[in-house]
Amino acid sequence: MMENISKSFNGITVLDSVSFSVKKGEVHALMGGNGAGKSTLMKILTGVYSADQGDIFIDGKKVEIHNTDDARNNYISMIFQEFSLIPSLTVAQNIFLTRESKTSLGLLNDKQCIEETEKLLEELDVDIHPNDIVGNLGVGYWQMTEIAKALSQETKILVMDEPTSSLTQKETEILFSFIQRLKNKGYAIIYISHRMEEIFEICDRITVLRDGKFVATEECRNTDLDTVIQHIVGRDSNKAFEWKERPYSTDVTPVLEVKNLQAGSKVKDVSFKVFPGEILGIAGLMGSGRSETARAIFGIDAKEGGEILINGEQKTIKTAPDAIDAGLALIPEDRRMQGLILEHSVKENIILPILSKLKKGPVLDEAKANEMASHFVEKLRIKTDDIFKTSRLLSGGNQQKIVLAKWLANNPEILILDEPTIGVDIGAKTEIIDVIRELADSGKAIVVISSEFPELMALSDRVIAMHNGQVVKELRRTEIHSEEELQHAIQGN
Repeated sequence: MMENISKSFNGITVLDSVSFSVKKGEVHALMGGNGAGKSTLMKILTGVYSADQGDIFIDGKKVEIHNTDDARNNYISMIFQEFSLIPSLTVAQNIFLTRESKTSLGLLNDKQCIEETEKLLEELDVDIHPNDIVGNLGVGYWQMTEIAKALSQETKILVMDEPTSSLTQKETEILFSFIQRLKNKGYAIIYISHRMEEIFEICDRITVLRDGKFVATEECRNTDLDTVIQHIVGRDSNKAFEWKERPYSTDVTPVLEVKNLQAGSKVKDVSFKVFPGEILGIAGLMGSGRSETARAIFGIDAKEGGEILINGEQKTIKTAPDAIDAGLALIPEDRRMQGLILEHSVKENIILPILSKLKKGPVLDEAKANEMASHFVEKLRIKTDDIFKTSRLLSGGNQQKIVLAKWLANNPEILILDEPTIGVDIGAKTEIIDVIRELADSGKAIVVISSEFPELMALSDRVIAMHNGQVVKELRRTEIHSEEELQHAIQGN
């Protein structure tokens, strides 16, 4: 039981007196939109963060959890969405990695590790052999190996974060059967997922958070999809998120046309068009292929089929420089890892893609570079002492504006923005939305990928919904009357 948990970062409250409980032998879903506070709450439970206030009780007894060792000592484990297994090692070696049994001579006791793994897998009724090389197993068995690894550490409470995001339907069925067995053995399971259909299939209760606050806890058997969606999306009266109809023509050649694009397992026969001055929204669950489609278009991920046309002309885009030369810009989802060099200044980040255009002979024209950086700082209202300030020291919203400025400096025809307002405050969201509208009004073709439905509905002239790597529905904005309709579309309904 977590009671009245609060947490703030840099003065911004991300959890506000949230309470949450999970029972022995229960699968309890924790749901909410981006920024709802789900991950922060679970990181407090697993000792990654410490709560600013609130209490945690295990079996009715108050406990202190300040680090991951405290969590393990209280029999709490978390399986993250990204696998932590080493493909070249066996199942047994992965399960007991860094916790291997030793012989009296201090050598690794592989025999004992294999015996203990056999016992654990037999108890869990999992059809894997301890000596199987993990890299040779299907992804579903990777997930079960991760669970077995967690349970080998005397776990009572198991947190599962988007466990089916990379699984096939068959692998998901195997996992659900496995979770049912864990539930029958008395494990308490906290299940984080955006996939409504599986929540109602596997979970007993649902708790919804929104904007860092508790919204509701419902018994699955006593609620329905529409009610849960309503809890998740709530109502947003902020004027910035009111949709404004914008004039643009579809009787011209599309600036960007994607035909039958295929790339890896997440992009299957994707087609769409974007016209001059249009904002196309892409909606979909995590793992639906949204970001992978953007990466394939931009030449980051290899394409296995399909065509990309810019202004009606087919383009061969195999690398990011090819995409830039074709007039494309990609603002990535993870600005800190993929969009910025955090230890470089605001100016250095903004001018990075256009260094060759700012040279005076063999050296950089500093005056011209300063002028360019200052122009975009002013245009995008980037809050910084000066253009020489280290980017790491700015807020998330201002860092996102730097990434946007960096690409605008190259004057692209087509901008693909992946989660453009993720992790930024409402003021910065409003400003970024205004900038995107202004860019479209100037004639640029815009693609916005977002998990935040208010943002998509505020910005988009059209929305395509993706599910399992495919476009399953296309809607004009005038056809979308509520966030609930959009949520249904991305579920594949």
